[in-house]
This record gives sequence, structure tokens and C-alpha cells, in this order.
Amino acid sequence: MFETIGVNCREYTVLKLLGHGKGGYSYLAESEGKQVVLKQIHHEPCSYYTFGNKIEAEERDYQRLKDAGIRIPAMLEIDREAERIVKEYIPGLTIFELLKNHQPVEAYFPQVREMAAQAKRVGLNIDFFPTNFVVCQELLYYIDYECNPFMEKWSFENWGILYWSRTKEFEAYLQENGCG
Repeated sequence: MFETIGVNCREYTVLKLLGHGKGGYSYLAESEGKQVVLKQIHHEPCSYYTFGNKIEAEERDYQRLKDAGIRIPAMLEIDREAERIVKEYIPGLTIFELLKNHQPVEAYFPQVREMAAQAKRVGLNIDFFPTNFVVCQELLYYIDYECNPFMEKWSFENWGILYWSRTKEFEAYLQENGCG
């Protein structure tokens, strides 16, 4: 039996866990025959990242990414009290899944570099880890809403690219997380 989660006045049926990140759990869910991503904010500790109010940050960062012109899923609903967000579901494989399965991703480098340039123009970095990017009909989508003030150290060329091919960093991540 599938779990049902309420967001404001609408019920969503959880179909499966999509991922668990620094800020929350993302589920594939369905309501009224439409698939969406339902994100439940969590307050688990994260040794390498400091958070303020996560739900406010999601809403603020969504607007900043949208204003920057970065291709992201639409935010459909937000429940501040329950700390839940509903966003458009973008079907497809992540860059991480493609790399893990030894599929080439170099064709998407121009798109991720354009996103990086769009973010930098407005003084932001996005999280370039490959689980945050989905390919749908040959278009690359940044499916996370996280963004931070721009720092060259965390740019695509200095950090993100280390995980966009089968580098030693990517291989170490696979081993450390039991994905290899």
C-alpha cells in the first residue's frame, strides 16, 4: 500500500523514493493522475553544510534560479508549516545514472556550462553534483533548487566537472556510497 501525504488541501500518493539529499527526501508522487516530485524537508545533521530556514531557502532559491533563466522544474505548491514542496516531475535519467552505467555525457557539457554562466551572471553557484541534473528530450534540467553565492572554488570548471566523468572523484563516490 502506498503512503498518502497531504500538501495544503491536496493528497498525494507516494510512488517511490527518488533521492535523499542534504535538505530533504524527494519522492515521486501522484495526485489526480499527474506525477510530481514531493519534497519533504528534513533536519538531519550535515557535517559539511550549514542551513538556515530550509523551506524559505527553497522558495527563495527557486525564484533566483528562475530569474537567472536556468532550466528547472516548476514549483507547483509549497506547504510552509509541513515543510513540503511539490514540483514538476521531469522524467529521464540523471547525469549520475548515465555515468554510473558508462553512458557518455559530454554532449550535455555545453548546457551545464550555460547554466553555470547564467548562475555566475547573477552571482550564484548551483550544486553541480550529477544527481541534480536530469536529461529529458535531450535537454538538461537542474532539478534541485539549491544555489549559493558564487565562489570560483565551487564553479563547474573547478569542482563540478570532477564528477561529470568517470574520474577518481566519481569512482571514490561510487565506492563510498555502495553504488559501485
